[in-house]
Amino acid sequence: MAKKQKPPAVVAELGRPETAAETAARKAENSRLYKERKTVNNLVFSLLVSLALVAVLVLIVPRGTDQWSGQTVDVQAVAEQSEPTAGAPLIAPEMPESWKAKRATVHADQGSDVLAWRIDYTTENEAYAAAVQAYTSNGEPVDERWIAEQLESQSATGTERIGGLEWTVYDHPERSADSANAVFGLEAHVGATVLLVYGTDTPEALRTLAAQVADQAQRLDLQNQKVAE
Repeated sequence: MAKKQKPPAVVAELGRPETAAETAARKAENSRLYKERKTVNNLVFSLLVSLALVAVLVLIVPRGTDQWSGQTVDVQAVAEQSEPTAGAPLIAPEMPESWKAKRATVHADQGSDVLAWRIDYTTENEAYAAAVQAYTSNGEPVDERWIAEQLESQSATGTERIGGLEWTVYDHPERSADSANAVFGLEAHVGATVLLVYGTDTPEALRTLAAQVADQAQRLDLQNQKVAE
């Protein structure tokens, strides 16, 4: 006995069975909606994973370890260690403990014979200051263009005698410490050696540094300095 074929179900909204075209359209719409829901679910899942990764990174990053603000270098020790490389005695200004020496390095300038011993400070006023001792490997005067670059091409505004040395002054208070390192600068020549002091602190603070640089230069007799071969 043949099995009776079940009649098509009546769709409540239509009040009659679906036609083949209506059935195909319904299935296609259901498939589309399923894919849309899946896509949204995937996006939500991806977002949750991203947020979880961010949370992990936040948790593993050390807190309260601002090493730069507490970092200091022993300028005298670094100067002594660097003198064989520099081939000359190096200044080591004796500044108060409130001045933090952040870096002290000897740098050979590419494209020229200039050797520069540079000390970078955070001053007692939380400003920037630098002391530079520059000379050439062949004993010739330091190129004026190199000096101008260090002082950010600022024009001289006068001269002063500090610590027994004659300094050219570069005083430009209109410059912003947010965009310039040389708001106030000083330049002195001792024999073939150039001494530079500049920064963003007050002129008085930078003159204090210049006085110590001048004292060191005279102690080391830079007037008669000869660079070792």
